[in-house]
Amino acid sequence: MTRRLLLALAGPGFLGLAAFILLTQPRPGNMDDVLAATADAARGAQVFAAAGCGSCHMSPGASGNAPLVLAGGMEFASPFGTFHAPNISPDPIHGIGGWTLEQFACAIRDGISPQGEHYYPAFPYTAYNKMTGQEVADLFAYLQSLPASAEPSRPHEIGFPFNIRRLLGGWKFLFTSRDWQMAEAATPELARGRHLVEALAHCAECHTPRNALGGLDRGRWMTGAPTPDGKGRVPGITPATLGWSADEIFTYLTTGFTPEFDSVGGHMTHVVDNLAHLPEADVRAIVAYLKALPEGQ
Repeated sequence: MTRRLLLALAGPGFLGLAAFILLTQPRPGNMDDVLAATADAARGAQVFAAAGCGSCHMSPGASGNAPLVLAGGMEFASPFGTFHAPNISPDPIHGIGGWTLEQFACAIRDGISPQGEHYYPAFPYTAYNKMTGQEVADLFAYLQSLPASAEPSRPHEIGFPFNIRRLLGGWKFLFTSRDWQMAEAATPELARGRHLVEALAHCAECHTPRNALGGLDRGRWMTGAPTPDGKGRVPGITPATLGWSADEIFTYLTTGFTPEFDSVGGHMTHVVDNLAHLPEADVRAIVAYLKALPEGQ
């Protein structure tokens, strides 16, 4: 009787383990569009600016041309632990100089390392997964043109059970999507703004609240959120939560000054600096997207 009971219990347990392994295994996406692209580093510089790569991966306290040395090290405190931006310079040992384009695309769009492990979503691949293959190839070409740094990446400070990377496969299953939040973009300008805001600039990563597991609360898209360290609040930027005119938003994004003549601060300083490298039409497309968000949010 005891043996039968053990066998009866072992069956569901085995099925559960098999389901866990299947659900949480890293799954690279299709790379055809990436591998078919002809990379251009000059275009990649625009992608780099829009995506804000230097803002996180530059060395802390960097100034002048130093932000282009992407040695990493910036800290990101969160309820799950402290994450450290890694070295993504072309160094073949400590950076990404030894990566292939396919490995880079897998990392940036699927959140999977060259070793086949899940990346933590402090790396915003949940937004970058909407990048085109051409953008990925161009960005990789640009990154490979920058100075190399032999500075080792710092390990994340993550406790149990969040240090079990396999669990991130379940997190991705629950919270990762390649669908656009703004399902319909009525004009080319709105489509461009959507691509910039929801994909490259990953604005929702800071401006949208999260649930207890760290997934974006898409029902409150861009309505503002606590800062990851819990010490402040990121403002809402929907029409209902911001209340600025299109011209006022454009002025803020291009000059750093609010309608009240206050100046930009915190991480938004980097965002304004990055937008200075983009065409004016791109910034106006971002403004158009923000003004087109539902009034009820």
